[in-house]
Amino acid sequence: MKLLAIETVTECCSVALLVGNEVFAISEVAPRRHNEIILPMCEQVLAQAEVGLTQLDAIAFGRGPGAFTGVRLAASVTQGIALAQDLPVVPVSSLAVLAQAAYHTHQASQVLSCIDARMQEIYYALFNVNEHEIMQVVDEEHVIKPSLMKIDVNENCFGVGSGWQPYADVLLKRCGKNILYAADAQPQAEFVARLGKHHFHQGLSVSAVEALPVYVRDKVADKPKSKTVLPGTGD
Repeated sequence: MKLLAIETVTECCSVALLVGNEVFAISEVAPRRHNEIILPMCEQVLAQAEVGLTQLDAIAFGRGPGAFTGVRLAASVTQGIALAQDLPVVPVSSLAVLAQAAYHTHQASQVLSCIDARMQEIYYALFNVNEHEIMQVVDEEHVIKPSLMKIDVNENCFGVGSGWQPYADVLLKRCGKNILYAADAQPQAEFVARLGKHHFHQGLSVSAVEALPVYVRDKVADKPKSKTVLPGTGD
């Protein structure tokens, strides 16, 4: 399988190409520059793997939650490429991407993913690994003030994501356990690709027009209005 993956919901902009079991990935922390670098990054991983857009089987993207502009950009670029190439799209939770990376890196069987949502709130969800080594959400994704979070975690839970940086003390108190955490972790396209492959084989792909962001917050900016395509991929 050949699957292109995009993740732009935080300050880190990343692209990955999954070819079979091999991943070609590029990642850069580039605040406010995602729209400038995302398409060149796509072109770079495709060139690295010597794969053309017409050879892709699907495209996956981090569908949020996260920064509104970043979530919209990932969806817009994904829609543009998918429409031009008539590709199925696999939306992937950016909180799940954090959890899957924590399982891969830290062998964490339970992960509390938290992304800073600004306005003194966090996006969060709890994940447990299943028999296929895929992180599954326990309940659902939330946005809340950290001091109001209600959650039951086990002793081996691992915290991950930017929400831990400003609110670690509060989160640990709400967890009721002194668990380990990685506050510097950001969602990466490599794990969008790995989860995207699994979701694709589970029949969870959608059409390009259904590739929409997930904000979690009820009142947010409008959905993507424009579609971006790589040079030479169509109008």
